Amino acid sequence: MRRKIRVAIAGVGNCASALVQGVHYYTNEGKDTTGLLSYNLGGYEPGDIEFAAAFDVVDSKVGKDLSEGIFAIPNNTIKISNIDIMDVKIEKADVFDGIGEHYAEIVRLSDRPSVDVTRTLKDTQADVLLNYLPVGSTLATQYYAEKCLEAGVCFINAIPVFIASTPKWHQAFQSRNIACAGDDVMSQLGATVLHKTLVKLFVDRGVKIEQTYQLNVGGDMDFYNMLDEERLHDKRVSKTKAVEAMAPYGIPMRIGPSDYVNFLQNDKVCYISMKGKYFGNMPVEVDVKLRVVDAYNSAGVMIDAIRGTKLALQRGISGSLESLSAYCFKHPPVHMSYSQAKSNFTEFIEGKRDN
Repeated sequence: MRRKIRVAIAGVGNCASALVQGVHYYTNEGKDTTGLLSYNLGGYEPGDIEFAAAFDVVDSKVGKDLSEGIFAIPNNTIKISNIDIMDVKIEKADVFDGIGEHYAEIVRLSDRPSVDVTRTLKDTQADVLLNYLPVGSTLATQYYAEKCLEAGVCFINAIPVFIASTPKWHQAFQSRNIACAGDDVMSQLGATVLHKTLVKLFVDRGVKIEQTYQLNVGGDMDFYNMLDEERLHDKRVSKTKAVEAMAPYGIPMRIGPSDYVNFLQNDKVCYISMKGKYFGNMPVEVDVKLRVVDAYNSAGVMIDAIRGTKLALQRGISGSLESLSAYCFKHPPVHMSYSQAKSNFTEFIEGKRDN
């Protein structure tokens, strides 16, 4: 029998809800491969993922079973599965900078005492901790990375705080023989991967890009939290660097979250505009609108990232995972086109490359 992949979650928001529901869906609804790179990835199937621990700070979630907490307010993504009791209690963790000014208007912090995260990770025998904290949680993300180093647990960073892409953190995880991956999850068919692909297409077809922008709006707590302008910097950097890396020349561009629209709920709407010149200096314009359910757009990618990280752990590969991060994240240690990242990640899964 395959060994289970024991996953801890920091931040039980919409993305965590979609991931937990998705694991249940793909385990119990037959071997439907829609939305997955592969149903069996390196010998691991979605059903091999089991949730070991969960951490949050919001009163509506702390103390509840994970099966209940993923549906607690202010989570508002679509429900696709009925989840049985999982016997995984959402524990209270230290807050640090996880709650922004706007977010604090909506939620109430739990008054329960904080747990020892390192001890909890060890006691629950977690293989991987998945960081799903709100955007702007710089200190809190670094805290969880430190706790993973202390506990000997792999770290997957789904938000735009730069851990896997920073040499000092790579070295710290490598010195402890632990893998890390990130940063800032790139959705299956989201704004960043679409924008990257369009820019690469223009470049490969000899079209000179003169300017481009990407605007994003949504109605979940992620967008509400990002109404705090100071929490947006790393998000803009992450998304912009991912697109910039696809062209060999500088392009005037503006990319990033634009506004909160409450009635969109967990839907995300993206507008991409590109202007350029092709043969004979003739003008070309491309305008694209993309609308997705945001949480589920990242969940399939995260299932692949979890399984890939488990393979790294199994093979004794430590530090930042380059091909996995390039395939699954916006701000990896090494930027690649989507096609190159997928090829490298597939070779990594097959054991044809070490990283």
